[in-house]
Amino acid sequence: MKTAESAQNSFEMKKGEFVGIMGASGSGKTTLLNCISTIDTVTSGHIMIEGNDITRLHGGKLADFRRKELGFIFQHFNLLDTLTAYENIALALSILKVPEREIDQRIRETAELLDIGEVLEKYPYEMSGGQQQRIAAARAIITKPALILADEPTGALDSKSSRMLLSQMTKLNEMEEATIMMVTHDSMAASYCRRILFIKDGRIFHELVRGADDRKAFYTKILSVVALLGGDSDEDL
Repeated sequence: MKTAESAQNSFEMKKGEFVGIMGASGSGKTTLLNCISTIDTVTSGHIMIEGNDITRLHGGKLADFRRKELGFIFQHFNLLDTLTAYENIALALSILKVPEREIDQRIRETAELLDIGEVLEKYPYEMSGGQQQRIAAARAIITKPALILADEPTGALDSKSSRMLLSQMTKLNEMEEATIMMVTHDSMAASYCRRILFIKDGRIFHELVRGADDRKAFYTKILSVVALLGGDSDEDL
């Protein structure tokens, strides 16, 4: 994926990357996510995903692209209360007219990957927040999208559930080569990424690559940049 025209404010993501977007409130990180997700319309520049310039797509073509190529994990789960976990996940495949037998197979495989098999027949109100978010993650990846967009996915979770979700997202990235972009203000959550882009005043201010660092060392580096940006964090690993 490539976005924007200006070299100063452009970036690329390769298939299989896990990239975090960080920045203070009002820095533009949510606007960036909204533009990539096609929720907002860009006023300049271009966004390329899988060779498609999504800034030039409109109407049915844009809706079709969003449905097939983008997966979404929201802060507040956005599950349908009247459907079971299984049905919430299956809905995305049903819309794409995937055969029923294939739907079941893909759901079972994804449930095993995310360790949610025991809650597939439960309704959202019967699940913990962490379980609901993993169902939301399953729904996001079940169509095998080109890009998964996660908007503060741990924002409504306690620390234990947050770590479990982030570990599962790491597994998706490493085992399934899922390409993930995660917007977060949480340095602990960001430490699970392989690369961090820091946004300030609508521009890329700094970039951190994890490389050979373990998560604790990467977390320390993230905190240093957050402090430079004027933020703060007292999270513990």
